[in-house]
Amino acid sequence: MEHIVFLTGRLAQRNLEKVLAGMQPPSFTWEVREIGLQVAGLMTADMIRRRVEAPVRADRIMVPGRCRGDLDALSAHFGLPVERGPEELKDIPRHFNRAAQHADLSAHDIRIFAEIVDAPRLAVPAILARARVLAADGADVIDIGCLPATPFGHLEEVVAALKAEGFCVSVDSMDAQELLRGGRVGADYLLSLTVDTLWLADETDAVPVLIARGLQDEASLHAAVDAMLRKGRPFLADAILDPIPFGLLASLCRYQRLRERYPGIDIMMGVGNVTELTEADTSGINAVLFGIAAELRAGAVLTTQVSGHARRAVKEADVARRVMYAAREHQSLPKGYTDELMTVHAKRPFPDSDAEIAETAAAVRDPNFRVQVSDSGLHVYNRDGIRRGTDPFALWPQLGLDGDAGHAFYMGVELARAEIAWTLGKRYAQDQPLDWGCAAARQAQDLLHQCAPGPTKKSRGAHPQPRAEAAPGEAPATPPASKETEPDADDL
Repeated sequence: MEHIVFLTGRLAQRNLEKVLAGMQPPSFTWEVREIGLQVAGLMTADMIRRRVEAPVRADRIMVPGRCRGDLDALSAHFGLPVERGPEELKDIPRHFNRAAQHADLSAHDIRIFAEIVDAPRLAVPAILARARVLAADGADVIDIGCLPATPFGHLEEVVAALKAEGFCVSVDSMDAQELLRGGRVGADYLLSLTVDTLWLADETDAVPVLIARGLQDEASLHAAVDAMLRKGRPFLADAILDPIPFGLLASLCRYQRLRERYPGIDIMMGVGNVTELTEADTSGINAVLFGIAAELRAGAVLTTQVSGHARRAVKEADVARRVMYAAREHQSLPKGYTDELMTVHAKRPFPDSDAEIAETAAAVRDPNFRVQVSDSGLHVYNRDGIRRGTDPFALWPQLGLDGDAGHAFYMGVELARAEIAWTLGKRYAQDQPLDWGCAAARQAQDLLHQCAPGPTKKSRGAHPQPRAEAAPGEAPATPPASKETEPDADDL
């Protein structure tokens, strides 16, 4: 059985041992080593190298999730893997369960077509800039959306510029001449052809996307599919997803019938009619729609991010297609793979109980403020005791920060974050931005560490100081004032 050494600090040691002892069934043996510092979040790779003697009798070493430094170099030093654990020690069981089920999200089988809906009104540089953003978020094909009765004189230039930068391109128009122009200059796909415009497929090398003449005319879509099958040419077929309440269910049934009639063809599903036209968070909508697409074994999804509430639709689509592919292939529920689609609420928002927070607070001997959140509210504590509440304005008079502008600003930010986390049911970790999943771009953790805010000590002035971060399950604090608990100067 694998043996793992967990490194931590004094405040987190007892809680870490409790969590590890409570894991059932045990899949490894373990030991916990406290390496001589109070706040485990101060741990760095250099500190570990100095304080932990080699060789370590273990199969691997696990360090706190916020430990900074080069763990590859540390692995070479010890001659065994050194890995970061989750940021909260209460998440260790889930961390190992996720690893056990091989939650590999690198694979998927759905191409994302991301439409630039107003391309005729944009200059080429603007289209290229937007295409780069869409591709970075996960788009495989940049869809050039044409507009009815709107001249698109630079269509050829747009396609050529996108192809020159290596993008896969589709042209999306109901005007046959625009489709022909786009196909002749190298577009990879043409959206959308009916049985009446199939002649376009013979005029270019572009892959056509087929649709029906009208929503109730499934027979015309079947006729177009049959014609392309006879030609032996690649194509996609789209049964058109309708918005709520104008036929969503009926359109889903159309897709199901299309798949049953043609088990082997490539299907496209356009989701913008639901994501854009429903005023609800799109992360959940995309999760469900991509689950349907995975069951349908659709080969492509067309999406847009026009409305302000759908601004992260492509990124959400990228995450959703990977999660739903993994769930389908592993024949498991889409749970335990990633938290990125849970943008508003957390599954386990409050890992620590009031009693556990009080126990940690009782062990603190320095003036640094720690902030934690439980299901009952906010907890702010230092050596002078613990303050509890749900309203930062009510907690403020208890902190004694009048005249300390820098510290007051820092605590205002932290208490505001804590209040939002408590109100919504999100995870809160002091000195860390709230996690909004794929709804917001994430900064690199090392960058966050470098840019973290100023001191939490009542005794310090308003000038920002380097911040310390906590171990999993341990509230952070600035480096303590006393020599007894302060790490070496170069550890900071």
